[in-house]
Amino acid sequence: MALVSGKDYMERLAKMMPNVYLNGRAIDRTDERLRGGINIIKETFELASRPEWQELCVVESHLGVGKINRFCHIHQSKEDLLKKQKMTRLLCQRVGGCIQRCMGIDALNALSVVTKEMDDILGTAYHRRFLDYLKYFQSNDLVGCCAQTDVKGDRSKRPHQQPDPDLYLRIVEEREDGIVVRGAKAHNTAAPYVDEIIVLPTRAMTPQDTAYAVAFAVPADWPGVKLVIRPAHPRKREHLEAPIFQFGDAESFTIFDDVFVPKERVFMKGEHIFAGFLALMFAHFHRHSYTGCKPAISDIIASAAALVTEYNGIEKLPHVQEKISHIIGTAELVYAAGIASAEYSEKFASGTQVPDEIFTNVGRRHAGQNVYHEYEILADLAGGLCATLPFEEDFFSEENGSLLHKYIQRVAGVAVEDVHRCYRLLEHMIVGDMAGVMQVAGIHGGGSPHMETVTMMQRYPMADLKKIAKYLAGIDTNFVCFHRETVTPKKLLQKFKPGQ
Repeated sequence: MALVSGKDYMERLAKMMPNVYLNGRAIDRTDERLRGGINIIKETFELASRPEWQELCVVESHLGVGKINRFCHIHQSKEDLLKKQKMTRLLCQRVGGCIQRCMGIDALNALSVVTKEMDDILGTAYHRRFLDYLKYFQSNDLVGCCAQTDVKGDRSKRPHQQPDPDLYLRIVEEREDGIVVRGAKAHNTAAPYVDEIIVLPTRAMTPQDTAYAVAFAVPADWPGVKLVIRPAHPRKREHLEAPIFQFGDAESFTIFDDVFVPKERVFMKGEHIFAGFLALMFAHFHRHSYTGCKPAISDIIASAAALVTEYNGIEKLPHVQEKISHIIGTAELVYAAGIASAEYSEKFASGTQVPDEIFTNVGRRHAGQNVYHEYEILADLAGGLCATLPFEEDFFSEENGSLLHKYIQRVAGVAVEDVHRCYRLLEHMIVGDMAGVMQVAGIHGGGSPHMETVTMMQRYPMADLKKIAKYLAGIDTNFVCFHRETVTPKKLLQKFKPGQ
């Protein structure tokens, strides 16, 4: 069984080279400011070891490795997609936000599809190389993050048009045993506490951009890799410790300073016509993961809203129920879109099961468009105390502690400590260090709502849709009915084939 414990994972981190930089200094991975994010990843190991969680968190490897963590798995069926989505939702509830391990496995699922298609169409030999790497990844129960978003420079220019050619990550040297790359990737969640960094292209490329069409994986402490990070973590608790205050986040601005990548870890090297396809495939898998995690975020927001309105004695008021029902409705509609996406999924040549694009993008866009409104509802129902509550230490001071507890009492029958704990949770969720990260991630993680709109409009069969109106207007009397078939990126492969 290729499963390790949370303790094993933390021991691995402690042995890594200190190439993480914070406030201008190198730190190692045992630094307390990383502990919140590490605790989240640790949870994915610990739950997989518990019998009641194994149906969701553990799966049989299709490569013969044995039982593996589902965060190391390549989806082989609709059931795999559904279980991944459910696992993501439930685990995100456990940690109060992003589970952070999905980016790596979404990148590996994308590579599983695209390396096979490149081999079949171009005659390359990437897929076997990828499978060897995947077997290593699964056998060691590794954690990966995806480094996709380039810093981009002038957004109006393509990679090869930039005044500084390093503003998109590129190959600067090819060797017989590998390549050397230079550039930077931004917004890399969990990078300082993962085992592997998986690098993918960020956009479609032209023939002039071949140096930028590159995909590979390197250990997170590989020579030349520099992780300049921004951690987010809760205020340390002295009296009211709770699960939510154990978890945090760290985002990395990841610099590749002339990094040598061994040949066996290179999965794309200049095949520019497939760069955009790989970028799209990762975004597609990641947006399906969002149909698990974003419902969980809404679950948490709705739960906190319901609790504070109960404690304030207003939970039965119609306007309160209407507002909370909106959050619940968002959660369930996004989750339903993910279920539909799995149900209408399609198997590719690699054997990988790929979700339906329309349902996935509908779900992710709906989540992104509603995230700030959900926090607005929570702030409205919570009131201003979440932002003005005195610090915890004051509630336990000899001079003012009893008075503060006296004046935060709410409805009869609810312990004052429970009210205090509720407002500490709200403080964390609405105005704490993690609050801004979660809200911006809700908009931009996996692509902003605009990018989902672009994908939907490019991929939706609009010509067929118009036939309804043509029939009803008497323009086309041959219409029978409109039914959208499954839409996946498979149709895009036609343009890559010779003679197309």
